[in-house]
Amino acid sequence: MAELVSRAATRLPDQAAIVDVTSGITLTWADLDAAVSAEAARLRAAGVQPGDRVVIRLANGAGFCVTLLGALRAGAIAVPYGPIAVARELGIVFDDCRPKIVVAAEGDEPAVAPAAAVGASMIAPPDLAARSGDHQEHVGGGEDIALLIYTSGTTGRPRGVQLSHRALLANREQAAALRPAPVTSVDRVLLALPLFHSFGLAAGLLQVCWAGATVVLTEHFGPRHLAEVLLAQRVSGIAGVPSMFRALLDLPSDELHAATAGLRLCTSGGAPLPARWLADFRAATGLSIFEGYGLTEGGPVLTTNPFGRDPKPGSVGRALPGIELRLVDSAGHPLEAPEPDPDDIDEDVFDPTHDTGLVAVRGPNLFSGYWPDGAGGPDEDGWFRTADVGFLDADGDLFLVDRSSDLVIVNGFNVYPREVEQVLCELDGVADAAVVGIPDERAGEAVKAVLVLEEGAELGREEIIAHCSTRLARFKVPSVVEIVDALPRTPTGKVARRQLAGQESA
Repeated sequence: MAELVSRAATRLPDQAAIVDVTSGITLTWADLDAAVSAEAARLRAAGVQPGDRVVIRLANGAGFCVTLLGALRAGAIAVPYGPIAVARELGIVFDDCRPKIVVAAEGDEPAVAPAAAVGASMIAPPDLAARSGDHQEHVGGGEDIALLIYTSGTTGRPRGVQLSHRALLANREQAAALRPAPVTSVDRVLLALPLFHSFGLAAGLLQVCWAGATVVLTEHFGPRHLAEVLLAQRVSGIAGVPSMFRALLDLPSDELHAATAGLRLCTSGGAPLPARWLADFRAATGLSIFEGYGLTEGGPVLTTNPFGRDPKPGSVGRALPGIELRLVDSAGHPLEAPEPDPDDIDEDVFDPTHDTGLVAVRGPNLFSGYWPDGAGGPDEDGWFRTADVGFLDADGDLFLVDRSSDLVIVNGFNVYPREVEQVLCELDGVADAAVVGIPDERAGEAVKAVLVLEEGAELGREEIIAHCSTRLARFKVPSVVEIVDALPRTPTGKVARRQLAGQESA
C-alpha cells in the first residue's frame, strides 16, 4: 500500500498530496514520500519489525497520514484507533492486538496506562519537517496484513478486522473502475470523516493515494467551517456521512451555492441517507449525493449508486466491478427467487421486499478474518455473509431494510448496543438495561438507554450519563435515558427493541 505514495511522487512530485487545514501544513507528493520514508526509518529504529502492530491514536491531519503510511512501509500492521476513545476502550484493544508502539499526541493520558500494561512504547507524532536520506524500501504486501481495524461485535467486545494489502488494493482498483471515476489526479477531495474509520481511511485517503489526487483534511465538522474550506481549497469532491450534508443545508442559500459551486461529486456512506435529505440537498445545490454501502470487512466499499444517473432514493446501488453480491437465508443458502415476468406482475400485489435476505458478498477485496487467527472470514467458496438485511428491486439495485445486529449509527459511527448495555450494568442499582437507536434529525440516529433499577435504588440521568462518559467514547453515550419497571420481551425472551424505541423518553 505504501508504494502508492512512491508511484504518485514519481508522476506528480510537485502536486499537493495533503492539505491539512487545521495545522496549515501542505505536503506535495514528493514531500509525503520523503516523510513516509523518514517515519518508516523512525519506527524501525524504535524496534518495529515486520508484522508488529503500531497503534495510531492521532486526530485527522498530515501526522496521521505519515504515521500510517510509514508503518506500512516498515512492514508493520497499522492499527488506527480514535483519539476520542477512553482508557477502558483502549485497554481492551491493546490487550487484544499487543502493539509494539503507540503513536499518540503529547499529553494523551488515557493511553498511558493501557500502553504500559502491554509493554508498548509511546512515541510522539512524526516531525513532518524530517526527511529520510534514503528511500525506505517497502516490506511486505499481498496477503500480509496491512491494517487492523477494530469494530465492535454484537457481544460488545471489539474485534480486529484484518485487511491485507491485497484486499485494500483490490477495493481501490474496483472503485477506480467506476465511470466516471470517483477520484482522479486533478481532484481535491475533502475529508472531514475520521481517518481511523475505514470509510475515511480506505475509501477516502487511500483512494486519493491510488489516484494521485489531493486530500484536504480538517478536524472540524461545522457547516460554516466546511463551507469556508470548500471555497478556499477549491474542493471538487466530498466523501461524507449523511449528517454532514444535512448540516450544510443550515447555511444561507447564497453561502451554500458559493461553497458547492466547484463540486463535481458528493458521496455518502456510513449510515442510511434519508430520501428527504437527498431531495433537499439537490433542490438547494443542484447536486446529487451518491449513496453507497460498505463495511470494514469489505475493504470497505461494496456498492454505490451509479454516477452516470440520478441516484435512486433509499437505494445503496449496485456492486462495484469485481464484487459479487447475492441475498441468502440465515444458513447462508442463496435465495432462489425467479426473475419476475413484467407481463405477469400485478403492480398492486408485487412487492420486492417480500424477498429480503442477508447480504452476502464475494471478491478479492474481502478481509482475512478476525484477529488473531483469521476466524470468521469468507467461507471456503469465498462468500462473506454480512449482518445486513436487504432486497433487490427489479433493476437489481440493493435496498437495506434492517440490521440483524441491532446496530445504531450515530453520525456514521457504529454503536453496538451490547457494549453500552455492559457499561450501564456496571452501575450499582441497575438490574437490567437495553439500548436502542432512535431517529435524530441531526445525527441520523441517537442512542437511547432503557434501564430497570433494583428495588429501592435511585439513579438520576446525570449520574448515568457521567458514568457512561468515563467508559465510552462520546458518540456511544446515551442522549436519552428512560427508567422502566421491566423490559418488554418477545415470546422467545429476547428484548423487544423496536417496542423500546417507540416508548416515551425521559
